[in-house]
Amino acid sequence: MNRGTTGLFSEETASLAGSHASSLRRTFERLIQLALLLCAAISVLTTIGIVLVLLVEAIQFFRDVSPWDFIFGTRWSPLLKPQHFGILPLLCGTCLVAAGAAVVAIPIGLCTAIYLSEYAPKWVRETVKPLLEILAGIPSVVYGYLAIVFVSPIIRSMFESANVFNAASASIVVGIMILPMIVSLSEEVLRAVPRSLREASYALGATKLDVTLRVVIPAAFSGILASFLLAISRAVGETMAVTLAAGATPKLTLNPLESIQTMTAYIVQVSQGDTPAGTVEYRTIFAVGLALFFSTMLMNILAQWILRRTREKYE
Repeated sequence: MNRGTTGLFSEETASLAGSHASSLRRTFERLIQLALLLCAAISVLTTIGIVLVLLVEAIQFFRDVSPWDFIFGTRWSPLLKPQHFGILPLLCGTCLVAAGAAVVAIPIGLCTAIYLSEYAPKWVRETVKPLLEILAGIPSVVYGYLAIVFVSPIIRSMFESANVFNAASASIVVGIMILPMIVSLSEEVLRAVPRSLREASYALGATKLDVTLRVVIPAAFSGILASFLLAISRAVGETMAVTLAAGATPKLTLNPLESIQTMTAYIVQVSQGDTPAGTVEYRTIFAVGLALFFSTMLMNILAQWILRRTREKYE
């Protein structure tokens, strides 16, 4: 075999090896794509399965209970005789806790985010943010216990009419729970505002406070609003802390000093196993879960609409 033949054989071998490697690479990429598609399909199918379970059980519930009485009824006592299936007391309690948590968390969270983004030295920012992440990792049952042994006695010492279990203590601890989410997301959005906007404002003679209030916050408003909405959704879905702190008294009231019950707390109460499966009392948890699902979905739709109207885009 001469040198020309040897060289040609080597080139053919290298070409075959390269083609084989390219084929293996394409096969591997197809497998990765298939795995990602499978993960996406599992997520979608899981969501569809949850919705179907809620719908099937809720339809059976509404065969025994009028949807009109369920939506507009003002009394909720499905486990006691005479039975009443009006969800408004649970909805009112959920909104009361979520609104109270927002009142606690939004001002503190936004002010903290502004300080960390615009005023705090680097070492302060690097110290505070990990501490907030630790705060976010505390189990919700610990917050509920904190509300019972610490927050509620303080409220009762200030207001004699306050119950041991009340919506105010639940709102305070839930506000503390959602605080890290507001601070973290808002701080990242504020820091993402282009530096050129700040420098242009300083060039026109604006002070640090003017730049923060009139330039940075309006520019990051859509992201800040998104953090608020996400935090409120978290407050609406909170379970253990509210179950321990707010009590189990479904009541149509706006008084934060009274004991109330939220939709999630009721689901926990019935899910403990004391109610026989298949009964109308048991199916109330699916009806309440469906109402909670639609409430959260409407909140997300409203949030997306607001974000589209207020989003700022930069080149």
